Amino acid sequence: MENFKDSELQLAPCKYEYLDHTADVQIHSWGNTLKEAFEQCGVAMFGYMTELPYVEIKQSAIIEAEGHDLESLLFHFLDELLFLFSCEPNLICSKLDIQEFVTEGEELRIKCKCYGEEFMIGKHPQGTEVKAITYSAMQIVNEPDTKKFELFVIIDI
Repeated sequence: MENFKDSELQLAPCKYEYLDHTADVQIHSWGNTLKEAFEQCGVAMFGYMTELPYVEIKQSAIIEAEGHDLESLLFHFLDELLFLFSCEPNLICSKLDIQEFVTEGEELRIKCKCYGEEFMIGKHPQGTEVKAITYSAMQIVNEPDTKKFELFVIIDI
């Protein structure tokens, strides 16, 4: 993990929302590109766990995910982010930068640099624990007329 003393990185604008769902929560994210929609979905998951304005950029980590189609790629991407938070040092991220995004061919893959800091109760307001990512009602929507990509993912809380 790389350490940061000063936050020189600009946070991306918020392009996600939380939708009501029976016993779980649905993340709806969007972007001008599919890559941006994936980044926003990951940030939204972290935002459900704490209030992101309290998260400083002090460390970074790299995660990688693979999938056989876009839905499995999204699932494994979010699962790797959840694993990053669940293991020491419990990195909570307020910025994601997908550096490699291969969405064509047989092996789809993502390499993402994650920026944030160790989650600390007292500093970071405790949101809701995310237990798992699900495939249930997962959607990846490309609207060519609006040049907008949308993702819908239900997370188990």
